[in-house]
Amino acid sequence: MATTTQPQTGAKPAASLSNEEILRYSRHLIMPEVGMEGQLKLKNAKVLLIGTGGLGAPLGLYLAAAGVGKLGLVDFDVVDFTNLQRQVTFGTSDVGKPKSEAARARLANLNPDIEIQSFETQLTSANALELFKDFDVIVDGTDNFPTRYLVNDACILLGKPNVYGSIFRFEGQATVFGMPDGPCYRCLYPEPPPPGLVPSCAEGGVLGVLPGIVGSIQAMETIKLILGRGENLVGRLLLFDALGMKFRELKLRKNPNCPMCGTHPTITKLIDYYEFCGVRGEEAPGPSVQVPEITPRELKARLDHGDDLFILDVREPHEYQICNLKGHLLPLGELTRRVHELDSSREIVAHCRSGKRSAEAVDFLRKAGFRKVLNLKGGILAWSDEVDPSVPKY
Repeated sequence: MATTTQPQTGAKPAASLSNEEILRYSRHLIMPEVGMEGQLKLKNAKVLLIGTGGLGAPLGLYLAAAGVGKLGLVDFDVVDFTNLQRQVTFGTSDVGKPKSEAARARLANLNPDIEIQSFETQLTSANALELFKDFDVIVDGTDNFPTRYLVNDACILLGKPNVYGSIFRFEGQATVFGMPDGPCYRCLYPEPPPPGLVPSCAEGGVLGVLPGIVGSIQAMETIKLILGRGENLVGRLLLFDALGMKFRELKLRKNPNCPMCGTHPTITKLIDYYEFCGVRGEEAPGPSVQVPEITPRELKARLDHGDDLFILDVREPHEYQICNLKGHLLPLGELTRRVHELDSSREIVAHCRSGKRSAEAVDFLRKAGFRKVLNLKGGILAWSDEVDPSVPKY
């Protein structure tokens, strides 16, 4: 399905390219499928990127290089060292800077002829419609379910295409939602998964090159929408397996009973998406269950005092190799069948990377009859921050 997009603001469309732009985009201009007409469509287009990280990096770089006339960048995070493995917009000197501003500076250097507007803010139900209204295409580069549902619903309400992508470990997917005859995100995922069921990239990891591939596919789909050329991924979910180096495709159908885009929609305004997804905030910081905790400093004091504490590490073996507190390794997934290895008479302190998995372990052990069991608040990351900076963070 080919479609074009038109500028949504009252600004007068650009009618020509400068000599410098003709030289810059010459490899586009000599292609009959693009030519001067197509390049002017790109110059007049306005695209909003939700997220400037893993997917947002190749998106921003390629859309800026292609000459998309106005790019909006929505991100409220700051650059840290763990981003540099995959978020190729940023360099080491950007660590600690707001992502939206660091990305704006990089893209402006790549193409000074385009307009780049950064929004250093979290996308919410209160600001989404206002942020989206002046852009032609919305590109979803987010990594959490509440924001994905929010982007979808705002696009449907405003009639904007939603170029979607997601990644995890070695797998990625992409499609285009929100077209008049096509499905929306709710057609594919009517209900969000239970909180904690699907780990984030911070918890499960992601191969650094994967977002480059999926983000580039999103950029390609965005450019095709603007040019009105080719067959878009409307009604098609493209799945990519990096380990097998295989692409496969699933057909998506518009659900006539979809509460958002169906024949008789029941959702007519933006809602509380964290409540809808059953989480308390961005990536649900902190443990998902409430259990007794001990802070890293309290644990250090008790260990120094010689208290008989059993340190239970519920991470995976490959994480234990990165750093550890010399505790007993028993991965969370094996806890139910190996619980007999633990002595319920000893006081146990469970930990993981950030405190979420160990909170689940403590909750299970307490229900199994263990009475003296605590969760290390903040996990080994907090231990590194508050007790021993020599312990590497990951």
